[in-house]
Amino acid sequence: MPNRTDLSIELAPLFSSLYEEIVRRALLEDLGARGDVTTDAIVSLDDTATGQIIARTRGRIAGIHIAGFAFHSLDPKLKYEMHHRDGDDVEAGDVLAVIQGAARPVLTAERTALNFLARLSGIATATRDIVASIAAYPAHVVCTRKTTPGLRVLEKYAVRAGGGWNHRFGLDDAVLIKDNHIVVAGGAAEAIRRARRHIGHLVKIEVEVDTLDQLDIVLKEKIDAVLLDNMPVEMLAEAVRITNKRVITEASGGITPKTAEAIASTGVDLLSIGWITHSAAALDLSLDFAFNL
Repeated sequence: MPNRTDLSIELAPLFSSLYEEIVRRALLEDLGARGDVTTDAIVSLDDTATGQIIARTRGRIAGIHIAGFAFHSLDPKLKYEMHHRDGDDVEAGDVLAVIQGAARPVLTAERTALNFLARLSGIATATRDIVASIAAYPAHVVCTRKTTPGLRVLEKYAVRAGGGWNHRFGLDDAVLIKDNHIVVAGGAAEAIRRARRHIGHLVKIEVEVDTLDQLDIVLKEKIDAVLLDNMPVEMLAEAVRITNKRVITEASGGITPKTAEAIASTGVDLLSIGWITHSAAALDLSLDFAFNL
């Protein structure tokens, strides 16, 4: 049985065009119609500051460039020096980045920058921890479409930063036939045949089943993957045995850090975990200032 002891990753950078508009909208949400009335009242245009983004707890970083863009959106002249990159593991007290320049934009962008960095780093950390917990098994952790509306591309990037894999990004990526599709079609076999007639040769088909009888039915059709939904561990192991590597097996349904290892031990190929994007706690970060007035 393989044991993946090296959990380091090679993370492709996220294109800035994927997050620039998201960050701008978040800044506008915070600024409202009147702007930062507190900072504008207290801090003069000539005041300068140096701020350090510090990790208060240990974790894995994701979104360090996105935080920088929040500051630069308000003042491109700010100096933003990153001490860590996305995918790095950090300890409590580590300095993640240093911001220097005009005090007003640093203070005004602070919460937006930290919100993105803390949220995405929390997802990366949760993913990393589950990946580590199943390292003795060949299974991979994949995310779901249970993401924050408008933030899917960022949250799925954070999953990759944590060492996980991405499931489909949207409804147009692949065919995933679920129980309600089967009900409407009048059966799993008919649903698969309809899908096969509709799609192109590059689109894969996955079918959700929750019993072994359903599994037997779908394995007789031309599919690429089977989603084994909410199965007890014993049934899941039997489903993997029955499938016998003919298609990709994916376990789904309420998987948490406490249950992931037992599910991975069944031999399933993928653990589909919505928890890492909809319930992971944000990483505790702070932005501490040393003013140069």
